[in-house]
Amino acid sequence: MSTAPLIGFVGFGAMASRMGANLARAGYRIVAYTPSGRGGDGSTRFVPTPRALAQEADIVLACVPDDEALDKSMNGPDGVLAGMKPGGLLINTSTVAPETSVALAQSGQARGITTIDAPVAGSTPEAESGNLIVLAGGAAADISRAQAVFDAIGRLTIHAGPVGSGSKLKLVINGIMGATLAVVAEGVTYGLASGLDRNMLFDALDEVPVISPHHKRKLKAAKGGDFSPQFPARLMQKDMRLLLTDAARQTAPLPAMAAATQSLSLTRRRHPDEDYSALFAVMESMVANTP
Repeated sequence: MSTAPLIGFVGFGAMASRMGANLARAGYRIVAYTPSGRGGDGSTRFVPTPRALAQEADIVLACVPDDEALDKSMNGPDGVLAGMKPGGLLINTSTVAPETSVALAQSGQARGITTIDAPVAGSTPEAESGNLIVLAGGAAADISRAQAVFDAIGRLTIHAGPVGSGSKLKLVINGIMGATLAVVAEGVTYGLASGLDRNMLFDALDEVPVISPHHKRKLKAAKGGDFSPQFPARLMQKDMRLLLTDAARQTAPLPAMAAATQSLSLTRRRHPDEDYSALFAVMESMVANTP
């Protein structure tokens, strides 16, 4: 029987299953919990509750959509915290509110559990290739303890600061990403409305340096109408909401990001499970007067 460390995934969707595959290649054993008991490629073993997973795993890695899902899986009689042994390591890669990360760490500390908030920068292509950037919040010694896991899933670990700092840095990054895409989409909207040739416009923007590589990737997909979800609109809009909520708490004015959130809210309403770049389709439909 293998003595390799066992990592228990809470949540095993598009990002987590790809991280799990890289961890398996690095020699870790993998087990998972999802409410449906499904996920990944079908080869992963699933357990019935988060508590059962925590009782079995050496390290628990959470990758769930939002604060509510994290709370449900971590707390209560069947939650992870009820099953983890003192001395355990809990890594939360979910994008949640900073105060949620701090509260989870405090609950873990009361049980002798080390908790790190470690959301990742990158989408499914980076998760598949092991090129994520890990944004870690916690004590330096705790980050070092988790470093081998981070090295298996990412190309770089950034120690953002104490617990909660990883979550804050992730909101900074996603806020810039979402707001910038909204600006690019507005530029495309003006170009189309003014009569520029559509193919020429998309091709021209692919050549100029003011568009980031990430957004050029989104432009190429939008040109062909391919909004396969690398980062679903429902999750991007959720992250923008978390950013604006915490920014208001910090009295940090974010007018451009607030405006972009409105466009992304419309995108979520119309295309919740498609990529957030479906904003291009929303804006184009307005000026082209199509459905």
